[in-house]
Amino acid sequence: MAEAGERLGLLLMKAGIISERQLADALEVHKATASPLGRVLVDLGYAKQGAILSIMARQLGLPYIDFGERKPEPRAVSLVPKDLAERYTLMPIEVDDENRLVVAMADPQNVLALDDLGIITGCEIVPAISTKEDIIAAIEEHYKVAEHVSDEDLDGTEDLSMSELEAIEDATSDAPIVKLVNYVITRAVNERASDIHIEPQERDLRVRFRIDGVLHEVMRSPKSVQQSIISRFKIMSDMDIAESRKPQDGHCALTINQHKFDFRVSTLPTVYGERVVLRILRKDSIMLRLEDLGFLQTSLDRFGGSFRKPYGAILVTGPTGSGKSTTLYAAINVLNDPARHIITAEDPVEYRLPGVNQVQTNAKAGLTFAGALRSFLRCSPDVILVGEIRDQETAKIAVESALTGHLVLSTLHTNDAPSAVTRLTEMGVEPFLIASAVDCVLAQRLARKLCKDCKQEYRPKPQVLIDAGFSPDDLPELIYRAGGCKRCGNTGYRGRLGVHEVMLISEEIGKLTVEEATAEEIKQVAIEQGMTTLRRDGLEKVRRGDTSIEEIVRVIV
Repeated sequence: MAEAGERLGLLLMKAGIISERQLADALEVHKATASPLGRVLVDLGYAKQGAILSIMARQLGLPYIDFGERKPEPRAVSLVPKDLAERYTLMPIEVDDENRLVVAMADPQNVLALDDLGIITGCEIVPAISTKEDIIAAIEEHYKVAEHVSDEDLDGTEDLSMSELEAIEDATSDAPIVKLVNYVITRAVNERASDIHIEPQERDLRVRFRIDGVLHEVMRSPKSVQQSIISRFKIMSDMDIAESRKPQDGHCALTINQHKFDFRVSTLPTVYGERVVLRILRKDSIMLRLEDLGFLQTSLDRFGGSFRKPYGAILVTGPTGSGKSTTLYAAINVLNDPARHIITAEDPVEYRLPGVNQVQTNAKAGLTFAGALRSFLRCSPDVILVGEIRDQETAKIAVESALTGHLVLSTLHTNDAPSAVTRLTEMGVEPFLIASAVDCVLAQRLARKLCKDCKQEYRPKPQVLIDAGFSPDDLPELIYRAGGCKRCGNTGYRGRLGVHEVMLISEEIGKLTVEEATAEEIKQVAIEQGMTTLRRDGLEKVRRGDTSIEEIVRVIV
């Protein structure tokens, strides 16, 4: 034992983990107490257990598992019961194409545990090593599904016919498939994902999560379980199981970690099978205050002063997924009081707002945005929210409503605020009506926030700052960039914040609108009147340490 301890000590010293003096001190304690050298080094504070185990793994010829860098695959977790994982302090990591299961173990030489695993899973077991504390934490995190998601939590499955259930019974009643699907959903919620993408590939099934606006691959499953997994999602969403040739939409509600979530589910036939996308709707995301959305104070004052007026049109522009609806909901939360009559037309109504009359548009039934708006005007509303201005008719009614004493809030797809004026003109709205009705245009993007736990301060080269858009006369000395830690999944980012451009329709801009000036001409006047452009707003948030130059360059052209 002493020789083995000395050999481990020499390896740690060669790796630069401990010094010669620290090894000598630890060996004295090791010989006096007969405690393992690794434990002595940890107790003395000379080395961390993970560093020692990584060297021991190399000595034993085993892989070392760092859970911060390598996440367990849902399919592997579904194969091993939680009680077995707790009994032997082990965590399944992944299953390869040859049916070999990699398992992180605190004691990889426990033959009894290896035999039990092989019998229960039917896989060839490949042991790996990790710390006991990390394995226990991983078990707690990745086996939550068994405690927090069950079939009783599902809404929308009661109306399935017996014939449909019988047809898919073999494919979806298998307990590992149910656990696998539940695990994927729970993990997505825990990792703050906004979407789950189930994507058939030529040889396997890929699962990706969209976290903070960026897709991350989290697992791949064999082609053999593809149909079972997709069928499970379709059952949950009350879709037609037998139909796989055309797109379908559905929804379900789940209770996860004692919180209720809605899931909008869509399928799309592809050459390799049906693709499934689940959009995760969090009830708390619409209760945000405007102050929580990342506004600079000057932009917040300009925007806030606009929507507090009794009438006029306020437009929020940006691409899909830029947080337009969230901003409008935050404004509605400010305006929502018993003295105001608020009506919304949405497609779909994804969030329920207490005290607000929300209307779901239905094109098949003839209830379009334009039709809903016409009906709203007969209901004496104070505030009207239109989900999106898509066509000339909707645009004209919205503008006319703003001119007749209503506050109208809506969204429009343009790249920046000045382009919204020219876009409405192109849609056939008279320029003089736009100049009179529109009070404010807000353009926005969503940028990822730097993780507070691992962001790194550095001194960039002046030319890099100038190329990014900083003024040569006002360059920041120090800014931050992404690092990477367990809390942010080694991405360096955690959460998102808005980047905004608020243009008020002044008398001068109204005159340019009537003259049908270009968006660039309108932009120059707006900047002269105090508008902060998207790029300048983003760079100010780089200066404050909220995000990085790389992120602003990524989201703003």
